Amino acid sequence: MKLKEIRKKCRITQKEAAELLNISVRSYGIYESHEDSVDQLKLKAMKEKLSETFNEKYVSTDNISFKPKDNYKKEEIVAICKEYNVQYLRLQFTDMLGTIKAVEVPIVKLNDALNNKIMFDGSSIEGFVRIKEADMYLHPDLDTFLILTFEDSSYGRVARLICDVYTPDGKPFKGDPRYILKKQIKKAKELGFETINVGFEPEFYLFKLDDSGNPTLNHLDSASYFDNTPMDGAEYVRRDISLELEKLGFEIQTTHHEVGPGQNEINFKYDEVLKACDRVQTFKQVVKVIARKHHYLASFMPKPITGQAGSGMHTNISIMDKDGNNLFYDKKLDLELSLICKKWMSGVLNHARELAILTNPTVNSYKRLVSGFEAPIYACWSDANRSSLIRIPAVRGMSTRTEIRNVDPTANPYLALAGIIAAGLDGIENYEEKDLIPPQSDNIFLLSEEEIDKRGINRLPQTLHEANEVFRNSKLLKDTLGEHTFSKLIEAKDKEWKDFHTTVSEWELKALLNK
Repeated sequence: MKLKEIRKKCRITQKEAAELLNISVRSYGIYESHEDSVDQLKLKAMKEKLSETFNEKYVSTDNISFKPKDNYKKEEIVAICKEYNVQYLRLQFTDMLGTIKAVEVPIVKLNDALNNKIMFDGSSIEGFVRIKEADMYLHPDLDTFLILTFEDSSYGRVARLICDVYTPDGKPFKGDPRYILKKQIKKAKELGFETINVGFEPEFYLFKLDDSGNPTLNHLDSASYFDNTPMDGAEYVRRDISLELEKLGFEIQTTHHEVGPGQNEINFKYDEVLKACDRVQTFKQVVKVIARKHHYLASFMPKPITGQAGSGMHTNISIMDKDGNNLFYDKKLDLELSLICKKWMSGVLNHARELAILTNPTVNSYKRLVSGFEAPIYACWSDANRSSLIRIPAVRGMSTRTEIRNVDPTANPYLALAGIIAAGLDGIENYEEKDLIPPQSDNIFLLSEEEIDKRGINRLPQTLHEANEVFRNSKLLKDTLGEHTFSKLIEAKDKEWKDFHTTVSEWELKALLNK
């Protein structure tokens, strides 16, 4: 079998193909001159052998005919689990800081799980409850049922359900991020806004793992925006991630290399806000698992490399009425944007400083929000200007939307969207035309501080500490999150800032050790 044929079938470099050929000679008696001697079974064996040799770099995941859908019934899930030999069920939820948590049960507990009888210790979860209030129940959302094709199916397949968290008295737990978002969705519907559509654009870096599987800061290429192979070293990783996401029901729209070395973006179709938040959590999980199978760490850290582009998660939002009309579009008005849209944007921008703790929740988030890069630092909007916090993409009609550009991938999507919706609805309900924020056509980064102040443009917080101080005085977000989560989040971010603020950094040691 020739090297070029091995490279094509196994999707590897010439050097790796040569090593594969050496393995095939030693293990299977296959030689380059025998071009027709390799059948599919031998090729599979070669790839399995290579997977061991290169620490699972060549990804092989479960290929099944199962296609996810909406509106599952309990009996359908039971039948699917039996048909596809599901042996384990993963019940997932998200904590206050946006981390995915899970309780896994054997399939014999499926009926208990579907009937909301699985309990967990809530006192061990960030932002949940005290020890004396520990018992919590998981209520699965049946529409989130998936078979996780990226999991090892040697001992049976693994399925997943995303759950809402309930207290023992059968009431929703007020600190559950998913419940907090649902309250805002309900409020929007009461105002006549039937559907809030959200499309996320998460960016991430890929770093090499060392021989022990520990992450390094060595990125896999030196490519930049839209670069192609051979400069783009992540093409096959992105493709495998995309293929895996498609198995899980994602509609992939574009994938490409981003500005930074080893930085990537994969865009998938928008969805109703709750489903979109569920999807972006699933997206992060799949990206990390498939990247590790390629021997890379996928990092959603907002600013992992000094002097390079940070990773954002631009958040596109539109609102539909009961008839499916886009309420942000009005052909008769300036820029073809409706009054509802302009009030929505004004609400979000006026609350942007308060929202920062939700949209940019880590100490590292504020190293991305600096001038000199594409991340916005001023609360303004434009139909074209990419220095603005909200941009209106050029398309109109049903695709009219607001792109909120400061959000980063460490945000808890449920809490961030709950806050954004609350701010936007505040603008829609309470602002008059005189309160509307006008668009900015200039590149804000080129204006002086005096000119920015003259235009009444607010700057986003510059540190997590500043963001938390603004947040703790926000009546809107206290009402939105509820007293429990509001106070727990302030407490957690105070601790994060103290830990960061009192830690001696490498920069300090390098600059000051010889003083």
